Amino acid sequence: MHYQVNEQGFYGEFGGAFIPEMLYPNVEELRQNYLNYSNEPQFQAEFQQLLKDYVGRPTPLYFAERLSAKYNTKIYLKREDLCHTGAHKINNTIGQILLAKRLGKTRIIAETGAGQHGVATATVCALMGLQCIVYMGEIDIQRQAPNVARMKMLGAEVRPATSGSKTLKDATNEAIRDWINNPPDTYYIIGSVVGPHPYPDMVARFQSVISAEMKQQLSEKEGRENPDYVIACVGGGSNAAGAFYHFLDDETVKLIAVEAAGKGVDSGESAATSVLGKIGVIHGSKTLLMQSEDGQITEPYSISAGLDYPGVGPLHAHLFESKRAEFIAITDDEAMSAGLNLCKTEGIIPAIESSHALAVLDQRKFDKSDVVVINLSGRGDKDLNTYIDYFKL
Repeated sequence: MHYQVNEQGFYGEFGGAFIPEMLYPNVEELRQNYLNYSNEPQFQAEFQQLLKDYVGRPTPLYFAERLSAKYNTKIYLKREDLCHTGAHKINNTIGQILLAKRLGKTRIIAETGAGQHGVATATVCALMGLQCIVYMGEIDIQRQAPNVARMKMLGAEVRPATSGSKTLKDATNEAIRDWINNPPDTYYIIGSVVGPHPYPDMVARFQSVISAEMKQQLSEKEGRENPDYVIACVGGGSNAAGAFYHFLDDETVKLIAVEAAGKGVDSGESAATSVLGKIGVIHGSKTLLMQSEDGQITEPYSISAGLDYPGVGPLHAHLFESKRAEFIAITDDEAMSAGLNLCKTEGIIPAIESSHALAVLDQRKFDKSDVVVINLSGRGDKDLNTYIDYFKL
């Protein structure tokens, strides 16, 4: 089976571009140009140079010695938390801002949940001198105040989404509305592997630097390019797409995608799309999403602002349906415990999103000889208030 996108923008039965007529010229312009531009030697040279000198890549592949001893297996952490701005999101925004400039766009919009993509977008807009407007759910603005301040310091305007659950889904809705109303000069930097084609493929390609580095680093450290397992959290799924990308067609590498079970899969407060979702269309693509009997989108919940999305990107829907990836749902309590465990075992404070991936170590038994790579997608600075409230620190 093939796991890359086809020419029509589908992964198996998932994907496509289900968009209003007003957006068709913009999306089509992007579809026709993104591969040509991003494959140009000059584009790649500029992209790679910024990843190296500005983002700080390659990020380390760190052998977590004490964690490995505790779980009796070989655990490596891909340290995306050490990227400039504190998460993997910057890899994608660098690529997309270079595309936006080549397309002659002067106004950049974005959506954000935990705020990391908003910060990464504000960062590259400041770098390139472009106007930046970030849509963010009103609830997320409250629980991610440090990231809101960072965006404003970087010159972005942060616009609250006040409808629905006032979180990531609603911020995305507002950004799409803006794009419909301002198509010619506006470029929408989507932060995950969601949205109409070509976004899921484009974001996955820009994030694939993660798995490309993993292969090179593992060959130096282990004498082989491939791990036995790659584990990553999934909201929309951009860090997982990047971590899985170069292993997708090699089924000797087992992929584990970790979703937010919230207060429990059956609690009514969850974001475990693989368990609760049915096929539908959200934000321009056909995928698995949480919805009621009559097709209304169900409000997701997670303690992590970056994982409470009611769907997954179409690539991940395909990986789930085809059983190429194993999907595991982790509760708030399990994630918070795993995050604190990493703090005390390795001296690293992870983002709560990444803590969901770490919690798999308590759910699954790995062999002593297994090489397990966990994508540490972000650092916990932005989540300190949530950690403080949860642990009563």
